[in-house]
Amino acid sequence: MNSLSEFPERKIFGTDGIRGVTNTYPMTPEISLALGKALTKYLSEKTGGNVKILVGKDTRLSGYVFEQAIASGITSMGADVLLVGPLPTPAIAFLTSNMRATAGVVISASHNPYTDNGIKIFDSTGFKLPDETEMEIENMVLGGERIIPPPLTGKAKRIEDAVGRYIVFLKNTFPKDLTLDGLRVVVDCANGAAYKVAPIIFQELGAQVITIGTEPDGTNINVDCGSLKPEILSQEVVRSGSDIGIALDGDADRVVFCDENGNEVDGDHVLAICSSEMMEAGILSTDTVVATQMSNMALENYLNKKGLKLERTRVGDRYVVEAMRKLGANLGGEKSGHLLFLDHSTTGDGLLASLQILSIMKKKGKPLSELAGIIDMFPQILNSLEIREKKPFEEIPGLVELVRESEDILGDKGRINLRYSGTELLARVMVEGESETLINRIASRVSSVISENIGTGNP
Repeated sequence: MNSLSEFPERKIFGTDGIRGVTNTYPMTPEISLALGKALTKYLSEKTGGNVKILVGKDTRLSGYVFEQAIASGITSMGADVLLVGPLPTPAIAFLTSNMRATAGVVISASHNPYTDNGIKIFDSTGFKLPDETEMEIENMVLGGERIIPPPLTGKAKRIEDAVGRYIVFLKNTFPKDLTLDGLRVVVDCANGAAYKVAPIIFQELGAQVITIGTEPDGTNINVDCGSLKPEILSQEVVRSGSDIGIALDGDADRVVFCDENGNEVDGDHVLAICSSEMMEAGILSTDTVVATQMSNMALENYLNKKGLKLERTRVGDRYVVEAMRKLGANLGGEKSGHLLFLDHSTTGDGLLASLQILSIMKKKGKPLSELAGIIDMFPQILNSLEIREKKPFEEIPGLVELVRESEDILGDKGRINLRYSGTELLARVMVEGESETLINRIASRVSSVISENIGTGNP
């Protein structure tokens, strides 16, 4: 198996849009203004008609900066802006299509700290832009070509019913013959984009809801809460005697669960549970589930035993979606909690995934611990290493030889995956196998070689 992942060279766009520290290149008002102008010019040339762009954000303080900058760039080019305020990333994808916008823009850095921010773009159908389109827009932003605005500007309008539209959409994905009556749910909104909508959805469907992370102040997004800190959720589930815990990240496009005993249930568990349910119902397209290189081997083994296929992609939910559309699959996702149900949505949606799991719990009359017990995960180590540059792994002395030697030791009972983060200066080392002692030793050796060569402490 190929262990050395390539990282395409791009200047402002990464694997999930643009992301960085606020007021530090590329996350500056100037770049955002230029992006708004370039995006509008690109769309005007492609559509030949009036351009209308929907803009949403999470709860970061800097959202005000980039919302205004992008809106200024768009309106200066004669296009209109629809402002929806703080809403989950998947809500922006849905509303872009629902309101027939030409494109949608999300201002969010997802699970990153509040000091960061980012920009993601959806096309008119609610799907993320492909790499080629992002590169074309990036070249317009950085190419030095002067973009000349038309004589007439566009206008900006705030959409007051955006929250309600998204809530109705999500509730319509839940079986109409079921309710959440009798379930106690803990939901952690990470002080992020779902702080309003998440509690309302579960309450209106009948659940008793206990909330964490629903008091954003612009600086506390993802701080000791959300999907990065599932132990907080776990403790509250056990303390309150709840049936399930739901932890969202800052823009609510991913989710981590915990069962009634406080045990974490990740994206691979969810894919196993939902693939089984969808196969039984005869609605799993092409008998295929799409996941990334990071998904556990146990998921692949489980699917194969059921006569299903696991198709792997590079890391990033956008690449999962691209593969799903190409293959005609309707279920996919990432171990980290980006979960894709293309029969309902065009991008990862933590709340939609939560409703799918809750509906299966109600339909089967089983606790989440029992549902998740259908798959036993292989031990897996994931190290994130701070680095000063993204040097091709093949050029790091001794690394290729060490990886090959380690793969020979693991055989067909384990694997190694190396990749660079698309949004941060981090190298990620994943080692998986039957023996926890062995994979720890391999992960430590591989990590040491990388850190010694390109780590922040070794200039």
